[in-house]
Amino acid sequence: MFPGAGTVLNVATILVGATIGVALGHRLPQRTRDVVTDGLGLVTLMIAALNAASVLDPAFRTAVGGGGPVLVVLGAILIGGLVGSLLRLESRLEGLGAWLQRRLGAGGGGTDPTGSDTRRRFVEGFVTASLVYVVGPLAILGSLSDGLGRGIDQLALKATLDGFASIAFAASLGWGVAAAALSVAVVQGGFTLVAVLAGGLLPNSGIAALTATGGLLLVGVALRLLRIRPLPVGDLLPALVVAPVLTALVAAVR
Repeated sequence: MFPGAGTVLNVATILVGATIGVALGHRLPQRTRDVVTDGLGLVTLMIAALNAASVLDPAFRTAVGGGGPVLVVLGAILIGGLVGSLLRLESRLEGLGAWLQRRLGAGGGGTDPTGSDTRRRFVEGFVTASLVYVVGPLAILGSLSDGLGRGIDQLALKATLDGFASIAFAASLGWGVAAAALSVAVVQGGFTLVAVLAGGLLPNSGIAALTATGGLLLVGVALRLLRIRPLPVGDLLPALVVAPVLTALVAAVR
């Protein structure tokens, strides 16, 4: 099995699932699509809670001290949010979605002559699905495992979950969900490449910090899906890089 095979499988299941979802979506009333989106929001919230529980990971607590994990995650969120907001990552992600919609001509027509509602729906589908697919720990850990030659079991599981999620997402949000496959290819492919080049340099404590921080970001995604508050989760994405770096720094000075 070649490095990156898990990501290729993941991209394929997203595209297939999104195609099925778009085909079904036109046959479902808006109320049903809203209920499906709410259900996805609740499941995302559950996954977020499970991931955030990594602050209790023994390796993480040993590396940074008993109360250190929460402080590390807090620092990662604050620093990552500062960097992301200055770089305007959320706006750039939405801009990428709008650019893809124009290039692909997806869902032309919309509900008004300018197609603005269609564009908004495409961008929302792209941004929301991208965040759900790439923020979770399986995306990172599975990609690292793939690149280290440990198999694609984790990414195969993620591919299955993403495929079913794509059906539900696309039924509600349309073709923007299929475009999120590009985000998966770039992010997971990047982590796989890092693993191939760097080997197993990331310790268990760093992985736990990254997973816990990712869990909090998924809470933000869930709040968007539940239409409670549209948090700019894209601006917080640098926290995923900051978390293991902070963990290493705290462990070094203890």
